[in-house]
Amino acid sequence: MNKVYCSIAERFVNPLFEVFDGGDFVLSSYRDVEESLTQVQIYFPDPEPPKTVADDIAEAKRRLSDALAIVGAEAAIEVGTIPDEDWKLSYRRHFTTERIGSRLVVRPPWEPMPAEGVVVTLDPGLSFGTGKHETTRACLEYIDELSREGGSFLDMGCGSGILSIAAAKLGFSPVAGFDVDADAVQASTENAAANGVEAKFFRHALGGARTDENGDPVREGPGSLPTGTRCDLVAANILGPLLIRYADEIVGAVGRRLVVSGILNTLYPEVLAAFLSRGLHEVSRRTLGEWTTGLLAR
Repeated sequence: MNKVYCSIAERFVNPLFEVFDGGDFVLSSYRDVEESLTQVQIYFPDPEPPKTVADDIAEAKRRLSDALAIVGAEAAIEVGTIPDEDWKLSYRRHFTTERIGSRLVVRPPWEPMPAEGVVVTLDPGLSFGTGKHETTRACLEYIDELSREGGSFLDMGCGSGILSIAAAKLGFSPVAGFDVDADAVQASTENAAANGVEAKFFRHALGGARTDENGDPVREGPGSLPTGTRCDLVAANILGPLLIRYADEIVGAVGRRLVVSGILNTLYPEVLAAFLSRGLHEVSRRTLGEWTTGLLAR
């Protein structure tokens, strides 16, 4: 297994995943608790002829370099190889069962099932969000707290589906989520099924700016929400600038409460102002590391 990788500050990780245009390459990341930087990497096997390993390495380095430039991160891109069996199992040492909030437990499938708690089982090697990041953790804590109110739930930028799965397990219904990435929609659907919950996921881009190969807007699937539909709780764990840009559409989907996340601390006042000006008010906020998550309400 071949590996193209670099190490960057944690504040660049979420933005990098948002802008990375990998084609057939998939970006992943991990951070050792004893290290100050997060490693982001692309793994890929030897290609079929006539392509060569050198071709794929050059392409992976180019795509990673382009994404780093967009988010303003400077890093040395390195190349390595990992024995196949080591690669299949290496990520496991970075993930253990995590307790989040008063009831939620996020568990990788190779660890024993906890005796108590509301358990969400996710394989970090196959997912786009596992509860490790501060933004996901804060969203999960709010979902846990608000589950006593119940109602419908919408996950904007569903990734692995972890927020939707947790919401469904905590009693929200109906539950739906969307993402611009078709792979994320598929992963969310599979993860929800593996956890035995009902949630509908579809492909959609806020603002309708994203198009498919035919030039049509990306919005598809049986879970697509009709125009004007509002959900009791909406979670939008996307980048701060996107929250500001699409605030009108986000607010339009909010029935009672909105969780906004993926926001660097320095940008939170600007994000908050965008939603206050559209009739919402702040209930509370959580700051974990460099990230702030806000709970807003009508």
